[in-house]
Amino acid sequence: MTQGRIAQLSCQELVELITEYLEGTLAPADLARLERHLDGCDGCRAYLDQMRETIAALGRLPAESLSPQAEEKLLVAFEGWRKGSRG
Repeated sequence: MTQGRIAQLSCQELVELITEYLEGTLAPADLARLERHLDGCDGCRAYLDQMRETIAALGRLPAESLSPQAEEKLLVAFEGWRKGSRG
């Protein structure tokens, strides 16, 4: 990294930080890098828009609308994803 310059954020790094970004919990330096990346990346802006739309749609679903089987499948999938994202 060049002195006085902040390293660019990759698309993969953005995906890994998007939840914290949407929750407003990113550190200021990471927030600046993420927003700078979004300014120049149409794909990541589209991804962010999709995540916001998904959150908005899910926020309108009553918990009872999810069957116990579907809930279990989602929990298993999420746990597998989470373990995989840790390397």
